[in-house]
Amino acid sequence: MQNIVILAGNIGQKPEARTTQGGTNITNFSLATSRPRLSEGRVLRDENGYRVMDTEWHRITCFNGLGKTVAEHCEKGMKVLVHGRLHYSKWIDSMGNDRYGCEIIAEKVDFLSRPKSAENENPELVDRDDEIPF
Repeated sequence: MQNIVILAGNIGQKPEARTTQGGTNITNFSLATSRPRLSEGRVLRDENGYRVMDTEWHRITCFNGLGKTVAEHCEKGMKVLVHGRLHYSKWIDSMGNDRYGCEIIAEKVDFLSRPKSAENENPELVDRDDEIPF
């Protein structure tokens, strides 16, 4: 049996990081994924001919080193690929009602785009031929 989730999408808000009393780093962010809306097996288009998209939002949780890396290097709008697992929780709210939630516990996050703040930076060009031992 396996519990595997792979999502590619855009970060909805700047990731929020916190540390528990026990010292565990936890970072949360929202991830938007989109797909074309279908009707009778065909992609729906609006009055201008653009595809109509359905967007879903996912809650992503990262722990410890992965959480720290995401908090330091990710920002709103970045494209990321998340590998993880589904986690369901149940709690009772202040009104005594049962509440349910679902989140993705990330085990790996790949950056598919650079942060907007880094896009304008020029990469340092270094001649590393001197470091080759032959």
